[in-house]
Amino acid sequence: MAEAVHARSGLLFQLSCWVLGMVAFIQLLIGGVALALRVESAREVRVEEKIVTKLVNIAPQVPAQPAKPIVALPPAPEPIPYDQNLPAPRPFQAPPIADPVVERLVNEAREARVAEDMGSAIPKLEEAIARSPEEPNALYELGLVYETMAGFDTSLAAKAADAFAKVRSLGATGAGALYQLASKKLTEGIALPKDMRGKLSLGRVIIFPDNTYHHGERVILTIPVSAAPGSEPSANDFFVQVNLYDQDPQGNILPMSTGSQTEFDWVSGAIDWVGGQEMLRVTYTIPEATGSDLQLFGRRKYYGQTVELFYRNELIDAQANPRHLASEANVRQQTSGNPDPLFLNEGDMPAFDPNMPLLPTLENEIPVEEPLDLPPLDDH
Repeated sequence: MAEAVHARSGLLFQLSCWVLGMVAFIQLLIGGVALALRVESAREVRVEEKIVTKLVNIAPQVPAQPAKPIVALPPAPEPIPYDQNLPAPRPFQAPPIADPVVERLVNEAREARVAEDMGSAIPKLEEAIARSPEEPNALYELGLVYETMAGFDTSLAAKAADAFAKVRSLGATGAGALYQLASKKLTEGIALPKDMRGKLSLGRVIIFPDNTYHHGERVILTIPVSAAPGSEPSANDFFVQVNLYDQDPQGNILPMSTGSQTEFDWVSGAIDWVGGQEMLRVTYTIPEATGSDLQLFGRRKYYGQTVELFYRNELIDAQANPRHLASEANVRQQTSGNPDPLFLNEGDMPAFDPNMPLLPTLENEIPVEEPLDLPPLDDH
């Protein structure tokens, strides 16, 4: 009996040890799995933190701007209604001339000034001022006359300023619109002619032969005109004169024939001096010679030209191509219709006395062509 109890106790003890061992093994297995999961989770977190550090750029925090204050503006006043029935403001006008004699003298003087007859304008105005010393129309017209003459004699600018000052002294009541005009003359100064030499000049002329023209010869000239800053003249103050020349089969140099055609055109249209330069285009066409003209005169060809630049009828610059056409005297005589000495043969030159080349031949002078047969002088 005791042996049976002892055997049963030993079996229970073994079973308990096996159970405890199994429990211990399971706990170890669970602890290992948990530890492995924790290590794997920590590794994933580190990888994500590393990726975030490289890709995410955290901007610095900017303090919020304070709100702008709201400003309440008063309402705009309503416009004053315009009465359509009111008459238009009357501009200043030159006061009428009370004395009919003075009026006639002022009108005649104005006509003489426009016609550039200052010698007739001044006496008429002096007579008008003698009759009516404070007549603004006569005083202002006298100022315009002296201003025009100041272009030839700058000392007359003082007389023009004196006449304008007398007009201004009459005030707006006595001189009307002439008061403002006289004040502007005195403020801006008397208009004197500009010295445009060195400020207005010709550029290099470009010559383009038009080979596409088959009914004669056509040449296109481009002539640049340059102006210094502040010296740009108006279209009415300057002009360009072009004189064209041909060459015949015998080599003679001749002015352009009446059958040739010329066309002048400013490339830019209006004279506005954009860039400080204007371009003049000249198209010269020599028609094809046919019939008797071709047999008698042959076929002409373009030879060259002279170009002259004038400012207020004063020659400022000149160019020629070829250069031997540059003689100003030749151009002047050619444009006035006189024979050009450049084209005269040696036998056609008139005879003159080299000792007195500028004096005309006396009417009673007898030209001596051969020695006179005179008797010998008597020694006694």
